[in-house]
Amino acid sequence: MASSTATHRSPLIVMRDTRAWQVQVWASFGIAVFLCATGLAYLPGEALDRAFMVMGYVFCLSSVFVLSKAVRDSAKAALGGEAETPMWRLVVWGGFAVAMGLTGWGLLRMEVNDTYRAYLGVSWLYLVTSAFTLAKTLRDRHEADLSEAQVRGELLGRQQALQERGAASVSE
Repeated sequence: MASSTATHRSPLIVMRDTRAWQVQVWASFGIAVFLCATGLAYLPGEALDRAFMVMGYVFCLSSVFVLSKAVRDSAKAALGGEAETPMWRLVVWGGFAVAMGLTGWGLLRMEVNDTYRAYLGVSWLYLVTSAFTLAKTLRDRHEADLSEAQVRGELLGRQQALQERGAASVSE
């Protein structure tokens, strides 16, 4: 006689960031962008220095989002036993290091007073850290949406199977 064992599945709980956290992350990123833009708009000196710094800040910002995604994808691939694209980690980390290094070098070599340099440096680092937090928050929301969609799909599949079994038993 075959014994059947019922499998007990605990419900999947999808963790989401609170609305307050999301507002704080977006506000922090917005403030950082505003502070950097203000500092760069009123940067004394040559227009070339200002252009260099704007490019550096944009380069840093884009490399933060690429690095965040690459680190998260790497962790996910490691859990799944997948291999990474050869040299991808070096390219991403190298791009981030170059962006930060060149922007820092440009900030240090500019001929501005130390207070202004400190303002630009702190606002730049604030922008980078708030961008990392924003990238993580956006990725967490995306993964929660995917998990909920998967749960809904499983529930719909179970409901369909139950309906089909019910219809089959009625027709017999």
